[in-house]
Amino acid sequence: MTTQYKIQKDVAGYNGFGLQFSDLKFSASLAVTTDTTLAVPLKGAMGAPLNQVNKFLAVITVEANLSVWCALNTTAAVPAGASFAATDSDLIIGGQDYAREVRAGDTLHFLAPTAGTDICVMFYALPAN
Repeated sequence: MTTQYKIQKDVAGYNGFGLQFSDLKFSASLAVTTDTTLAVPLKGAMGAPLNQVNKFLAVITVEANLSVWCALNTTAAVPAGASFAATDSDLIIGGQDYAREVRAGDTLHFLAPTAGTDICVMFYALPAN
């Protein structure tokens, strides 16, 4: 079962951090410039029917002072040159919070420019709309 993402009412709005520990966590020490993939789980949320779970919040943590490129359902890529070009990849800076909504069955792709970059991905089930 997947830990549900609980949004808590705050004085100025809604606060999503102060999370519970996730029961779906994955970690790796990435090889340099090697596309490493992680499939978004198909598990149901605690207390929710399996057919109601299709969205997750992926909270991604990267080792401090390092970076990782991430792409959804396509190979991650580092920049090709000194001029701007279209890309499907996001830059994740180590030591900063990074979270994205993903769907069950999606594939996250990671690419590290530095060998041995540690990464952790935690999934939280989002409520069905």
